[in-house]
Amino acid sequence: MASRMLDLQRTSAAIRNNALTRRVGHVCAFFGLIVEAHGPDAFLGEICQIRSRLQSHTVDAEVVGLREGRVLLMPYGELRGIGLGSEVVASGRALRVAVGDALLGRVVDATGKPIDGKPMCALPDFIHLAREPINPLQRGRISEVLETGVRAIDCFLTLGRGQRMGIFSGSGVGKSSLLGMVAKDMRADINVIALIGERGREVQEFIARNLGPEGLSRSVVVASTSDQPALVRSCAAWTATAIAEYFRDQGRDVLLVMDSVTRFAMAQREIGLAVGEPPTARGYTPSVFANLPRLLERCGVSAQGGSLSAIYTVLVEGDDFNDPVADAVRAILDGHIVLSRELANHGHFPAIDLLRSVSRLAPSLSDSDQAALLRRATALLSVFEKSRDLLDIGAYQAGANPALDQAIGVMPALNAFLQQDAGTACSRADAMAALAALLQPAGGGQ
Repeated sequence: MASRMLDLQRTSAAIRNNALTRRVGHVCAFFGLIVEAHGPDAFLGEICQIRSRLQSHTVDAEVVGLREGRVLLMPYGELRGIGLGSEVVASGRALRVAVGDALLGRVVDATGKPIDGKPMCALPDFIHLAREPINPLQRGRISEVLETGVRAIDCFLTLGRGQRMGIFSGSGVGKSSLLGMVAKDMRADINVIALIGERGREVQEFIARNLGPEGLSRSVVVASTSDQPALVRSCAAWTATAIAEYFRDQGRDVLLVMDSVTRFAMAQREIGLAVGEPPTARGYTPSVFANLPRLLERCGVSAQGGSLSAIYTVLVEGDDFNDPVADAVRAILDGHIVLSRELANHGHFPAIDLLRSVSRLAPSLSDSDQAALLRRATALLSVFEKSRDLLDIGAYQAGANPALDQAIGVMPALNAFLQQDAGTACSRADAMAALAALLQPAGGGQ
C-alpha cells in the first residue's frame, strides 16, 4: 500500500511539473540581436528553443519583450541554420542552474555548465536566477570584520561580513591582481567569482596566476567572455549572484567577486537598445539603472546566519570616475576603493588612493583606539598630498609647518606599509600593530 501511495505521489508530481500542451510559434523576422516570432504564448523571461526546419540545430533563447502581438527573443548562442518559419517551442520555465557542493573548484558558464573540461557530477538542487533581495527588516546587522589580508584595506577601509564594496579603476591599473589577492586570502568559507565580458586569455590567467590552486579549491568561477552574446554576459552576473545566495542560505560566509559591473551594464545596454528602449546618459538605457540595484542589493547577512559579502569592480572609461555607471554603483554600494593610475605608474601596488576611497562601515567596525590611529594616519597623508607641489619644486622650508614636517618624516615608512606583494597576506591585528609602531614617532611629537 505504501509503495502504491509513493508511486501515486510521484505520478502526481510529474503531472504538475510538466506541461500537458505544447506551445509552438514560428520565426517571422530577426535583426541584430532580436528574433521575432508569431507565438508561442510565452511569458517574459521564459526560455524557448528555436529549431531549424530540419530539426538538426536548436538554440536556447529568452523572451525579452512582447511587441504588437509578436514575441521578442534573444538567443544564448549562434543562429546558424535558423531561418524564417523555424519552430519556436516554449519550455514553460525561466532559466535556472544546478547547484551543490560539487561546484567548488569548478569553472562554469553563464548557465552553470562546466567549461573546464571535467565532468560534472549530479547536483542536488536547482535555483532560479531571478530572486528577491533579503527583506530589509530581516537583514542581520554587519558587525564582524571581514579580513582581506591586504593591509591598506583592512586598516583604512575595513570591511564587514555582508558588506558590498566597489573597486573603481581604469584599465591596466592592477584591479585583477588585487582581486586575486583578496579572493585567495580573504577569510570566507566560499568564493564565487564572476568574470563578465573578460578576454578569453585573461580567464585562464586569472585562475592560474591570481587565484591559484588553493584559491580555486574553495571557489566557483562563472566565466563569460567578451565574444559571447550580450544576454550570456548579462546572465553570468545573475548566475554568480544566485550561486552565492545558495551557499549563503546554507549558513556559510560567502564572498562574491564580480569583474566587472561595467561590462554587465554594457551587456544590459545592448539588450535594452535591441528591444527598443530609448538611450539616456552615454547611451545607457533605463533598464540598466533599474537592474543595477536589483543585482547589487542581494548581498547581506541572512536570518539563518550566513553572510554574502561582495566586491564589484567598476571599469571607468577614460579614468572618468563620474561615468554614469560608476556614479550609480557608488551610490548603491557600502563603500568604494579607488585605484590610482599615478600610483600604479610609480610601481605602488596595490595602487589604492586612500584619500578618495571610503568604507561606510569602517567607523563602526573599529574601536576608539583604532579609529584615532587611522585618523592620525589619514591626516598625515592628507597634509602631505596638499603640499606635494611645494615639495616637488623644493619650495618648502623645514619648520614652517610642524604637521607637514611630521608627514615628511613618516611618509617613506607609511608608503612602504601601504604597498604589499601578492602572496604576503597579513592579519588585521598585525597590520594595526605595525601601523601604530610606524606612527609612534609622529604621535610622540604632537
